[in-house]
This record gives sequence, C-alpha cells and structure tokens, in this order.
Amino acid sequence: MKIFTHIIALCMAVLAFIACTEKKVAFNSVDITGATYAQDFSLPDSDGKIRTMKDFAGKVVVVFFGFTQCPDVCPTTMAEVAAVKKALEVAHKGDGDKLQAIFITIDPERDTAAVLKAYVANFDPSFVGLRPASAEALADAAKAFKIYYKKVDGKTAGSYTMDHTAASYVFDTKGRVRLFTRYGSGADKLTEDVRQLLAGN
Repeated sequence: MKIFTHIIALCMAVLAFIACTEKKVAFNSVDITGATYAQDFSLPDSDGKIRTMKDFAGKVVVVFFGFTQCPDVCPTTMAEVAAVKKALEVAHKGDGDKLQAIFITIDPERDTAAVLKAYVANFDPSFVGLRPASAEALADAAKAFKIYYKKVDGKTAGSYTMDHTAASYVFDTKGRVRLFTRYGSGADKLTEDVRQLLAGN
C-alpha cells in the first residue's frame, strides 16, 4: 500500500512539473533567441542623429538592410511591415505604435539622407532609415548582422544594382534579437509573431 501511495505521489509530482514547465513559443519566423550576433547598431538617421536599439525600448523592432532603388524585395518587405503595423492598430488601438521598422541602406552612395527619408516615409511616417557614414561603417554593420551585400555592375556604363540578404531581424521590447524572418513569409505570419513578442513571449 505504501509503495502504491509513493507511486501515486511520484506521478502527481511529475505531472505538476510538466504543467509548470514553460512551453516553448512556436513562431512562424526562425527563432534565434540567444544569438550572439545582430545585437545592436549605432548609425545616423536621415537627420544625422545617431540611433541605437535603446532609442526604441518598449517596441518590437524589425531591422532590414536594403536600398531604395531595389525593384522588388525591399519595397515588398517594407510594405509588409507597414501592413503588420496597420493590422496591430486595427486589432487594438495603440499596438501599431509598438512596432518600429528600421531600414539600413546598403547603398549610401545613391541613398542620400533626403532620398532615404522620403523612401521610408512613403511606407509609414514612423519608419526610420539609417545611413552608414562610410563604406567601413556599412561593412561593420553588415558584419555585425551577418548580412551579405555586393555591388553588381549594370548593363550600361556607371549603372549598378545591389545583391543582398533578403530577410529581416526582429527584436523584442527589451532590445533582444529574437527572430529571423525570410523574405516572402507574408504580413499575416509576421503579425502573429509580433503579437507573441508584444505579449512578452
């Protein structure tokens, strides 16, 4: 009888442990929680002010590297983030303000401060464009985020385009990198992930 009682007690303890164990959140994006790269940036915005992750504390931040003359990946990505912000606002007024998009240009040669400012504002006035002040600063930022970029000569003399990583990093409200979202995942899936992060997951 005592053995049976002990077995019951042990089973109950195991069940209690399982019930209390925190379940891992399932994200649509790639969960990179704990990554030692993509930690922060320190780059000037279109007004020349140096911005870092601390400036956006309390918000979920989506960081994307691209260029304003990008024909498809960049505008599609920015439009999706804008759609996520609108979806959050519709679901609960004020939540849209808790999402921040950061666009870091990999083509500062053509993306002047004025061009960059107008470009990001076209998607949402709150979106921030960052422009590395030198080729070295751009290289350092790209290395810190493990971003690939390369200048590719065009068909005419002096023309060129840019190859680059087509994905975004998502940070939680405490400024920790959490997700790597691939291009083409869609606004709905990203919205779900952002809601999870805003809920503290």
